[in-house]
Amino acid sequence: MSFLVRSAAVARFAWRWLRAPFWLGFGFIVAFGVPYTLYLDTQVRTRFDDLSWETPSRVYARPLELSPGLPLDAATLILELEAARYDEVTGARNPGSFMRDGDHFVIARRAFAGLDGFEPARRIDVVLSRSRVATIKDLDTGKSLDRVRLDPARIATLYGAEQQERRVAKLGQMPPLLVSGLQAVEDRDFKHHHGVALKAIIRAMWANAMAGHVVQGGSTLTQQLVKNLFLDRTQNLMRKGNEALLALIIEARYDKQRILEAYVNEIFLGQQGGQAVHGFAAASEFYFGRELNTLRAHDVALLVGLVQGPSYYDPRRYPERALGRRNLVLQMFYDTGLLNEDELARAKAAPLGVAEGAGLARNRFPAFLDLVRAQLKREYDDKALRGAGLTVLTSLAPSTQMLAEKAVRDTLAALGKAQKETQAAMVVTGARNGEVQAVVGDRDPDEPGFNRAIDARRPIGSLVKPFVYLVALAQPQRYSLATIIEDAPISLPQPNGKTWMPQNSDKIAHGRVALVDALANSWNLSTVRLGMMVGVDRVRTLLASFGINADVNPNPSLLLGAQEYAPVEVAQLYQYFAADGHALPVIAVRGVLDKDGRALHRYSVKPGAGDYVEAARLVSYALQQVMTSGTASVVGSSELASLNAAGKTGTSDDSRDSWFAGYTGDHLAVAWVGRDDNKPTGLYGSTGALRIWMALFQKLPTRPLDIPMDQGIELVWIDPASGQRTQQDCDQARQLPFLAGYAPSEEKSCAMDQLRDWFGGAN
Repeated sequence: MSFLVRSAAVARFAWRWLRAPFWLGFGFIVAFGVPYTLYLDTQVRTRFDDLSWETPSRVYARPLELSPGLPLDAATLILELEAARYDEVTGARNPGSFMRDGDHFVIARRAFAGLDGFEPARRIDVVLSRSRVATIKDLDTGKSLDRVRLDPARIATLYGAEQQERRVAKLGQMPPLLVSGLQAVEDRDFKHHHGVALKAIIRAMWANAMAGHVVQGGSTLTQQLVKNLFLDRTQNLMRKGNEALLALIIEARYDKQRILEAYVNEIFLGQQGGQAVHGFAAASEFYFGRELNTLRAHDVALLVGLVQGPSYYDPRRYPERALGRRNLVLQMFYDTGLLNEDELARAKAAPLGVAEGAGLARNRFPAFLDLVRAQLKREYDDKALRGAGLTVLTSLAPSTQMLAEKAVRDTLAALGKAQKETQAAMVVTGARNGEVQAVVGDRDPDEPGFNRAIDARRPIGSLVKPFVYLVALAQPQRYSLATIIEDAPISLPQPNGKTWMPQNSDKIAHGRVALVDALANSWNLSTVRLGMMVGVDRVRTLLASFGINADVNPNPSLLLGAQEYAPVEVAQLYQYFAADGHALPVIAVRGVLDKDGRALHRYSVKPGAGDYVEAARLVSYALQQVMTSGTASVVGSSELASLNAAGKTGTSDDSRDSWFAGYTGDHLAVAWVGRDDNKPTGLYGSTGALRIWMALFQKLPTRPLDIPMDQGIELVWIDPASGQRTQQDCDQARQLPFLAGYAPSEEKSCAMDQLRDWFGGAN
């Protein structure tokens, strides 16, 4: 009893001294702690109830569509695969890899979202033969395929203000081993604690003491999430208190699945330059170049191991550290029953597996991206694009782009030091669809800045002539390719009182010539005479009808190219001929997907009515003669003759601008060579721009140009001197195409000429 009395006395004494601090502390908690907790609760609810992340918008090339018969060689296919960051691996079993044996390829395609919906991963067998696709087979089913698309290369990333690489993923989209393994390594009591776990702190202290260094953290996953979402990196008691209090609030407010899903999308896992990698989905692409659902046990272990220190365990910089950490995590997976003994042994024996071509894709092809931005501005401002998580699907063909860049570099280098100030630009489109496949805006294609392909408007010279002839040939009752016209001196009075007297480039008047020869040889005098007969205003109206934002010169000098266009605008003009007489807008963006892969916009191409299809085919035929016997005859005498290409050279006054526009069955390419200071280069269309065009098509797989001659056109043998019909076996007889019903009716017989030949001539 005396003991109880003494205890009570001690308690009263202690209370007399402690009651003031107690009531002060209690008052402080009520006055400050409760409002502060309510404040933190408001912050948590504001952040979590509308939890969203700024995810970058990504820009992709077009998917390569393979089909039997497609022109494609092994070198070009490898360019495409490397651009899409495929790794060459024996067996090619994991998505994002390929295996090559000569012209035989095994490709493990990644899954991807396109305008036609989601396309799953699949393994395909591709055999090439004679620079074409011979066969395609699905290796999972063994069935032959008529066509298959490969996932497109990522060519640019449009980051928001935070410069964070992130792919938001649901827990259900993640490998079960990742979700379970993360908890096994970082927070084994995650399902049971309320935000702070004393057992975890004690266990981590013991594990770290036994290892002699930090191998395990004591913070719960909830506390780690708090650090990423709410706190800075300072280390003090106030910060630790906030961390614990915020963790308790989050656990009281939200279920475990919501917290874990936020964690796996927020956690920092790497850095490349100014871009931070957040979340396991982005990390999977960053380190392995693959989707999360394709990761193996040792891949998952590497990512989970990085949570403790992405910089310290960086597998690219410190592979030995990363391997040790990965194997320690694998052991934890085994210790917690997530792997069996055989799985553990196989996983530990596996290499790190970090893909050489992975990492964050750098922004490539700046000249092409300028065209993409210009097109997107019609629907999106720059702020709406950046950080919005959109997928921009473009028309760029990586192999075509890289081959075009090489053609520009190599051709200008071959011109020598005397032309070191000479610049160049090039635009390549799909001949039939107007989709821009490549843009080069500088002799150094990686150099951003002034984009000559889009912004440099220069006089186009003789590139305008096919449109003069189109106006004429659209009047078949008056003109045909066999029509004879005078290539003779002409003088025209000008509004300023002066007289314009054009000349041919060879300073020779060629007399009576057929229209087809006048165009093929680019004779100025006959072209001006023809243009004056059909009317300068009609030529001007035709050029204006293409909708290019440029005032068209109303003077006769227009007929010889006194009109300024940029290379991409010239491509817009020549697309009409390449697309078989149908007006097509050149486009660089095929569509835009939202963050969930649903199509927001489709930029489909609607061709014009094609009112002058047959006349356009006649012009294309004449442009084929340019390549065989005219100003670009070097093509016809080269290995490119088999392409049956059509094209036109162009040179502005004093050789300041060298142009060439030419097309095959698959591609249209426009090249320009000149100087930024507008000084003469001494180059003609055939010695400058044409050389770039040839360098491209010597490497670019493409189909020959086959002009349809079966509908609305008939082939007739004519005498080129008179333009009349004749027999096939007559001297100089030529077969030319005519609009059906408009071939010459008069016929010139060569019987007397043949008799004279047989009897030794007229004498």
